Amino acid sequence: MKKILFTLSCVCSLAIATAQQTPAANQAKSILIQGATLHIGDGSVLENGMLGIDNGKIVELGEAGTEQNSYATTIDAKGKHLYPGFIAANSTVGMVEIDAVRPTNDLNEIGTFLPHIRTIIAYNAESKVVESLRPNGILTAQIVPTRGRIAGSSSVVQLDAWNWEDASLKTDEGIHVYWPRSYRRGNASKGEDPLVYDQKNYSKQVDELKQYLVKAKTFQKGERPKSLPNAALAGVFTGAQQVYLHAKEKRQILDGIELLKKQGIQHIVLVGGDDAHLVLPYLKEHNIPVILSRPHRLPNTADEDVKLPFKMAKLLMDAGLTITIDVSGRMERMNTRNLPFYAGTFAAYGVAKEKAVEMITLNAAKILGIDERLGSLEVGKDATVFIAEGDALDMRTNQLSHAFIQGREISLETHQTELWKRYMEKFSR
Repeated sequence: MKKILFTLSCVCSLAIATAQQTPAANQAKSILIQGATLHIGDGSVLENGMLGIDNGKIVELGEAGTEQNSYATTIDAKGKHLYPGFIAANSTVGMVEIDAVRPTNDLNEIGTFLPHIRTIIAYNAESKVVESLRPNGILTAQIVPTRGRIAGSSSVVQLDAWNWEDASLKTDEGIHVYWPRSYRRGNASKGEDPLVYDQKNYSKQVDELKQYLVKAKTFQKGERPKSLPNAALAGVFTGAQQVYLHAKEKRQILDGIELLKKQGIQHIVLVGGDDAHLVLPYLKEHNIPVILSRPHRLPNTADEDVKLPFKMAKLLMDAGLTITIDVSGRMERMNTRNLPFYAGTFAAYGVAKEKAVEMITLNAAKILGIDERLGSLEVGKDATVFIAEGDALDMRTNQLSHAFIQGREISLETHQTELWKRYMEKFSR
């Protein structure tokens, strides 16, 4: 018994030592931000602007000195920049804390068809990784499932909360389908090509997915026994939920959209889309938004332009597609904090700077269906904003002085900033 109590006390002590800061209290006093350059989020900029916040909402904005209301607190932001909070799409933050510690990993579901899996109930609002995103201006995230052919539903959360109930902004907003790969990596020791196309296995997996969707659709008509997984797909057939199609290659993209459309699924978002530039007219015709792979990656094939990942956003935007940035990939949870710098890289390769800001603000909000609340500086929307010393897409000047989520001024301290200050003090002596 003593050993059990000792173990429990150690676990509790560890939890206390690693807990996130206490979430900010509800906004009690009205705030006026005066003199900043306002990056609206829709591609426009207002120099020397002002923005008023009250009861968690933006109540007015315009040129500095034109405010109509009186405010309890005024923040002098002259020479600084005010942005809507950045939104991370296709993220798994809060789902895994330490990759090598299995009990902290809530992504390892078992099975192929898991539409009833919900990420929101597993989201850890006190994750240390979540805490590290906010100093770069990332204040909202979509939390997605990643296992299975149909992986389950995602939800959108704000990143300063006591628990998943407090964090939730839009629950179960979409179902995620991971399309089969049409090729596998070749075995060099057997003399195989780098890419081996496995038509038989690909067709089998696509057919299994098709049959599952057909049965689920039949279930909605009341012609099948009750089934929780089938019931979880009701929203995609009625249009209440959208389907996120995770596909990279041209064949995956075309086959995936065609099959989903034939099953009556109209609201489709392409995730990844490494070959999206090869099917631009098709995507435009079917009005498919794209959550585009981050630019900091290698090309997929040997004959591909080495800078194509950097140029993709410009190609898709020129075609008239609505796009935001996919933060998944190597060390995806930790690297989610680099979201604004991914947008900055796209800006360096042809995307206008304010359009790059729009990619991770208003575009992301539109794709996730939360643009009535977030994504731009607009009267009536949530006051989820931040003030940066300079260009928020540049890692040298993305230095936040203030950040607000629904009007609550949140802490920008993390375990990383604490260590930085500690050792800066040491070496300044």
